[in-house]
Amino acid sequence: MNWVTDELSSGRLHIGDHLPSERALAETLNVSRNSLREALRVLEALGTIQAATGSGPRSGTILTAAPEQALTLALNLQLATSHVEHSHVYEVRLLLETWAAEHSDPDRGDWDSAERLLKLMDDEQTAVADFLHLDAEFHVLLSRAAGNPLISTLMDAMRTSIADHTLARAQALPDWTATASRLRSEHRGIFEALRGGERTRAAELVRQHIRGYYLETAS
Repeated sequence: MNWVTDELSSGRLHIGDHLPSERALAETLNVSRNSLREALRVLEALGTIQAATGSGPRSGTILTAAPEQALTLALNLQLATSHVEHSHVYEVRLLLETWAAEHSDPDRGDWDSAERLLKLMDDEQTAVADFLHLDAEFHVLLSRAAGNPLISTLMDAMRTSIADHTLARAQALPDWTATASRLRSEHRGIFEALRGGERTRAAELVRQHIRGYYLETAS
């Protein structure tokens, strides 16, 4: 793991590159192939590499560097042990998403993709689980306009970690149709404010949006 980090830091390896063969890498690191395989399994679980069998350019072990996967695993463990509660996730979401709105730059936003997500959520036949998945993707996409990849990575990890809990809470609501209608309207308002460069207004709309849904589903 240290070797991979050093190779990435030095620029000798880049995202998308193939790692050397197991045999060559074991010889380079002076470890057994069994020890190497254990380390590779950990790296794959953390989203650092992707191993694929077969032939072709996507076979072998490739550096992928998907940090949200590692963060999701860590957060899942924290939630499972009740060390971190869902109210804590709500508070962090407020901090991250309002900061992202306050620092958003309209020129960095992928507004076409965001509008596509809004249109998909406008379909009233969309299942609750699908709506929530689109909702999560929408929020993460908007945060990228702030130009801080760590913010969107943390948001992606958090929303993935609480997906099952969020779905259970949504399905327990007495009138999901009314809730979904309100969320669509709020999403559109946030989208228009960010696209128009109204960062202060967008941040306040985000705050109201997150707080309102949390209070509605916390009861």
